[in-house]
Amino acid sequence: MEKINIGKKLALYPTPVTVVGAEVNNKVNWLVVSHVGIIGHDHILVSMSNRHYTNQGIIESKKLSVNIVDSEMLPKADYVGTVSGEQTDKSDVFAWHRGENGSPVIDEAPLTMELDVVDVYKTEGFDNFICTIANTYASAEILDRDGNIDYNVLKPVLFEFPTYSYLATGEIIGRCRRFDDAPSMCHKQPMQADGIIRLSKIEVYPEYLDEYLQYATEVGEVSLRTEPGVLTMYAVAEKDNTCNITILETYAGEAAYKSHIASPHFQKYKQGTLHMVKSLVLSDQNALNPSNEIKNYIKL
Repeated sequence: MEKINIGKKLALYPTPVTVVGAEVNNKVNWLVVSHVGIIGHDHILVSMSNRHYTNQGIIESKKLSVNIVDSEMLPKADYVGTVSGEQTDKSDVFAWHRGENGSPVIDEAPLTMELDVVDVYKTEGFDNFICTIANTYASAEILDRDGNIDYNVLKPVLFEFPTYSYLATGEIIGRCRRFDDAPSMCHKQPMQADGIIRLSKIEVYPEYLDEYLQYATEVGEVSLRTEPGVLTMYAVAEKDNTCNITILETYAGEAAYKSHIASPHFQKYKQGTLHMVKSLVLSDQNALNPSNEIKNYIKL
């Protein structure tokens, strides 16, 4: 693979979007910070331009909160990141309460860490706060059955500095140290000029419905997990007549579709359900807005 030297460019983006909360001159202030990082397993680095109004409050109190931003919080977070607390009172942008360590905690933030500053490492133009974690607060909705944070539910927003863009998260593509066991989704190809968007409308004989659903579920999951060119395979059944099934299928291109129908898992489905299907209608579609991409997700 040929590589091009693009200079001394910081290339660790995207990074999580956070809203830092601190008290400055006896008033709460909020600031968007995306330069956050992990030091070991018990320290966090929060890097902020030394021109920020918030810094003086953090240096004096040695306390701050880091509030993880999800898509619902993003409009308010974007606002507090675009105006200065020195000229604008941002204290009431978020409903908040004081955490057990004394830092302001945003009520609607799905995940918040209260931090104690243990050192300030200054670099040119930046105050870099090295912090320990005093408390972590998580909404019940983002915790799994074991009490761990489920980042598929949380879906933290990321920030990409070179283009000033926000990115979404949420898709698991595999498990560390056992990636090949059961990947959620293989890496997907982009939609090409000859991409296919199709509605498959299927009527199943009632006596075969349960068996058919087993075949359909299996082929859908295996296709999405293992085929880079299968972008969507989403099956639904009518509420009033569950024998009427519609599958939204999208393929990256004609070659991806041909590869799919030749695959062993599709042939197993096709041959195994021939006698179960009363009717089949394939209806190709055009996207009204091609920039709106539909992506399937399978939870591990």
